[in-house]
Amino acid sequence: MRKYKKYTEGQTHKLMLPRSGEVVGVVVKALGASNFMIGCSDGKERTCSIPGRLRRAFWVKERDMVLVKPWVVQGDERGDIIWRYSLMDRDTLMAKGYNIPR
Repeated sequence: MRKYKKYTEGQTHKLMLPRSGEVVGVVVKALGASNFMIGCSDGKERTCSIPGRLRRAFWVKERDMVLVKPWVVQGDERGDIIWRYSLMDRDTLMAKGYNIPR
């Protein structure tokens, strides 16, 4: 289980890299009720939600880059948003060679 912590401006944090079974995606559309349409780096579009324990941990907007954990059942269609990357994190991931959908 990962621990989630809010960081204020000026503080640095460890970059959260995708683990096995996790994909990077970009928010295409907000669907409401903490549900979002995400274009993932594996070429699939998933309807993803923010789990209840994380709803107040971060705010997600369109065109934000997020880390998605696909569900075990319906993994090609659904998933959970487990992290939102900052703009600086996006540049770092691109420099490390991760496939970032546009």
